[in-house]
Parts: sequence; structure tokens; C-alpha cells
Amino acid sequence: MLTNSRTVRIEWGDCDPAGIVFYPRFFAMFDASTTALFERALGMTKYKFIEHYGIVGYPMVDTRARFIVPAKFGDDVVIESTIKEFRRSNFDVEHQLTNGGALTVEGFETRVWAARDPSDPARIKSVPIPEEVIARFK
Repeated sequence: MLTNSRTVRIEWGDCDPAGIVFYPRFFAMFDASTTALFERALGMTKYKFIEHYGIVGYPMVDTRARFIVPAKFGDDVVIESTIKEFRRSNFDVEHQLTNGGALTVEGFETRVWAARDPSDPARIKSVPIPEEVIARFK
């Protein structure tokens, strides 16, 4: 499966008073990394592929992380993201954040490919992930 890598500099606003990354900030980094992975695979911005596939997005239904070593203000960390599994309408993403080559945080997400519910446009519902999308990750 396709893996996307991006470097992120830890900014002061990412940190708690001790100068280490406040744990919710990792989830924001992972969310942005999922978007970067899809943009790379599909060759278009998130705005464009949402429009192209007629979806509202890919909301999170489960997330967790394993924190191994703290990251701190000024660190340049690398986040590698990959889809671990596609199912009919949902998929699992794994993120590995390293600092100086050492595994620092692992993140895990399950997301749903979602569109407006035709019977009630105020609601969303899962829809099948197009085969052409899945093929772009192989």
C-alpha cells in the first residue's frame, strides 16, 4: 500500500507548559496526514476529491494512539501514513511518527467514506468506497 511521509516542526502552540507535545495535537497532525495521503494518492486536493466523488468526507469512527517517547518544542518529526485495510465503506489508517529515526507515537484511525443521505440530506451515511480510489493506493 502507498505510504505518504511528511515532516512536521513541533511549534510552541503544540506543547503543554512542560514544552512537550500536548497529546491531542498528535491527533490533529494525524488528521492532516490522512488528508495528505489521500491528496497524494488521488492527485487532487481534499476539496476537489470530495466534490469529484460526491462525498462529505471520511469522518472518524475510532481512533487511538500509543505514546512511546515525548516530542518537544522545536523537534522536526516525520509522520508516515498508510492505509492498512479497505473495507466496503470504511478503512483503517496507521501513522508512525518518528523523531530522529526513533518511533515516538503510533496512531490508528478507522474512517468511513460518507455522503449525504438521499432520504434525509441533513444526515450522512456510509457509502461504498469506489474501486478506483482503492486502486490508487496499491
